[in-house]
Amino acid sequence: MTETKVRSNRKVREGRVVSSKMNKTIVVALVERVRHPKYDKFVTRTKKLYAHDEANDAKVGDKVRVVETRPMSKTKRWRVLEILERAK
Repeated sequence: MTETKVRSNRKVREGRVVSSKMNKTIVVALVERVRHPKYDKFVTRTKKLYAHDEANDAKVGDKVRVVETRPMSKTKRWRVLEILERAK
């Protein structure tokens, strides 16, 4: 009886690397534009994610895709899936 274990869908996000000074960890900034409910003005909201970068590949300014994973430390719950675009 061989069954394949089905994983639940993991969240995938894209953002820019804002810090890569830690060992095997990067900080990714997710920027979203949302409409303010009262003033009908677009506001940019930034959320920072700590992501695991095993190869220390990503540098500041790179556009990366991160995926949700098990907790790796107190704040780190994401891991780098791929580097989409290098910084110029």
